[in-house]
Amino acid sequence: MNPILIPILGIACGMIAIVFGVASDMFRRWLKHKEAMTQVIAAQTAEQAAQYAAHVERLEQRVRVLERIVTDRGIAVADEIEKLRDAPLN
Repeated sequence: MNPILIPILGIACGMIAIVFGVASDMFRRWLKHKEAMTQVIAAQTAEQAAQYAAHVERLEQRVRVLERIVTDRGIAVADEIEKLRDAPLN
């Protein structure tokens, strides 16, 4: 074997180790970035879900009020509507 080949192989192995080390560090940073982005998106999604839940709750309360109005005064409302039909416009 050529005596110059041994140092060249040693340097090549060192270069390969450095490249893999840098690539490994880059991959870890990329993975950490992805995890941070996932946490931000999860927080935004939770915020939107809370807003939607509050909106739905308000709508449900309004529907309950309307149901109560219609069921409690259903007959009286129907009578009032009929009286308005028969009443003159002026």
